[in-house]
Amino acid sequence: MLEKFPAKFEAARWWPESRLSSNDKDKIMEIKNNNNNGWNVELEEEMREVIEVLKRKDVEDYERLGNIALKINKGFAVSAPLLTGIAALGSVFSGDGLVPALARALAMVVNSFEHGGQVGMVFEMYRTCGGFFQLLEETIEAAIEEKDLDKRENGELFEMKMALQLGRSVSQLRELATKSTSCRIEGREIHEFASKLF
Repeated sequence: MLEKFPAKFEAARWWPESRLSSNDKDKIMEIKNNNNNGWNVELEEEMREVIEVLKRKDVEDYERLGNIALKINKGFAVSAPLLTGIAALGSVFSGDGLVPALARALAMVVNSFEHGGQVGMVFEMYRTCGGFFQLLEETIEAAIEEKDLDKRENGELFEMKMALQLGRSVSQLRELATKSTSCRIEGREIHEFASKLF
C-alpha cells in the first residue's frame, strides 16, 4: 500500500522483486559469435550506459521534483484545515470579524491551489514515473545478468522494446549510449535524458 504522505519520496513499486544468486552475478559470460540470441558485447555495454543515464538524469530529476511536490502537498494538506479551524475559532471568540474573514479567505486560496492545481496528482505522477524508470532499470539488469543466452529475450527485440519504452528509436538509443560513454570518458555530464516521454 502506498502512503499518501510518506516521510520521503520513493518511487512506486508494483512488480515483484527479482532475486539473483551471488554466484550468477560473479560469473563472467563469454559471448560466442554463433547462436547468441541477438546479444553481443556492444549491446550489453549499450544497455549498461542506458541504465547509467536513467540513474544519473531521469531518476535523479524525478526524485528531486517528487520531493518538492511532496513538500508542497504536505504544506497544503496541513495549512488548509488549520486556517479553516482558525476561522471557526476566530468567529466564535473574536468580536472583530477581521481575523475569521482573513483566515477563511486564506483557507479558500490554499484549497483552490491544492485541489485546482492537482498537487497530489502531480506527486503521484512523479512517484509512478520514478517507479517506471526503476522497472526499466531492473529489467535491463536482469537481462544482462542472465548468463544463459537462450533464456534471455532476443537482444534485438529487447533493444527495440527498451527504445520504445523510452520514446526513442533504436538508432537514438544507440546514440544516447555513445554520448553517455564519451561524456563519462571526458568527465563531462550528459545533458540528455534517457526518456523522451516523461
